[in-house]
Amino acid sequence: METTPVPTRALATEAVHAGRDDLARQGLHAPPIDLSTTYPSYDSRAEAARIDAFAATGADPDGPPVYGRLGNPTVARFETALARLEGTESAVAFASGMAALSAVLLVRASMGLRHVVAVRPLYGCSDHLLTAGLLGSEVTWTDPAGIADALRPDTGLVMVESPANPTLAEVDLRAVAHACGTVPLLADNTFATPVLQRPAQQGARLVLHSATKYLGGHGDVMAGVVACDEEFAGRLRQVRFATGGVLHPLAGYLLLRGLSTLPVRVHAASATAAELARRLAADPRVARVHYPRIGGAMIAFEVHGDPHEVIANVRLITPAVSLGSVDTLIQHPASISHRIVDADDRRNAGVSEGLLRMSVGLEDVEDLWADLDGALGVTSLRGAGNCATSDRAPAPAIRH
Repeated sequence: METTPVPTRALATEAVHAGRDDLARQGLHAPPIDLSTTYPSYDSRAEAARIDAFAATGADPDGPPVYGRLGNPTVARFETALARLEGTESAVAFASGMAALSAVLLVRASMGLRHVVAVRPLYGCSDHLLTAGLLGSEVTWTDPAGIADALRPDTGLVMVESPANPTLAEVDLRAVAHACGTVPLLADNTFATPVLQRPAQQGARLVLHSATKYLGGHGDVMAGVVACDEEFAGRLRQVRFATGGVLHPLAGYLLLRGLSTLPVRVHAASATAAELARRLAADPRVARVHYPRIGGAMIAFEVHGDPHEVIANVRLITPAVSLGSVDTLIQHPASISHRIVDADDRRNAGVSEGLLRMSVGLEDVEDLWADLDGALGVTSLRGAGNCATSDRAPAPAIRH
């Protein structure tokens, strides 16, 4: 397996400068936003040759842009920066994380490789896309130890998410990549971000992000991106051009701006999350806490009482889907993000009815704890009829 490029600068430096290296030479400080959908050209012969080259390999056309569906200079800056952070040759951005995953599946299907081996849990809509076969794919669900045995001649992809949504379960990416053999491993790195892990340097050929989350970081942009080698990137660009799942230039600008603070945001939110996980683990109203070994800003915890009461009674924390924003969000996966997954499959993957998923933001830890404490107090009172009382329940350990 080829070794992916290692950035020569520290991650924090790359986050600020990657995709912007040419600005000072142009007399610019902030990257420009190119909103053009089309671009003038008086040399149609040269334009035809560039389109032919794109059709053959999917490489970015040399020279000026042609049309917004082939590519956009502002979006390209974000793609360059994300590839540098993940340590891959290229990255291809899409209108959403699901559009990005769909493009990967379409690339493999176009090669006659429709079978996917996947490990639960995954994000609920990723699970649904694979299970329902909406793009003609067939999935075999297995645990990490069963990946090698699940491979078939028509297997085009192995997919894992680590830490996983919503249980934060982790897999050994290097061991999984070894089990894949020559089949590409797609690792969803949305929760960890390249700040905490770089799957490509552990053997993953494809690194998927819902860029809506931490990469954007402010809850105001929807996007997806796949970091990969240039060969696969070319195929993804061809699918993006044909299907139209392009990222808007303003979204590309916001994502590039979000990357500049990504390390600072992830480290700060992770420190708060680790402290909240510690307090939740010591709280008798909480049955179990899930927190990744690699750290991060996500916490999953199961309550003895009614989880819906926690959702209904937070005041500072925002009860909403999504994650990775500067403000703290909490949601009930079995009701929302993973509702589309079959109930038995949810339970078998560890997504219990009592599980809550919290994305920790940048608020003060004491304010967040006061809000959680108040919301959990409601569950201990209203749930007393069907669970252990708060002064008797044993303090749970953090489950990694």
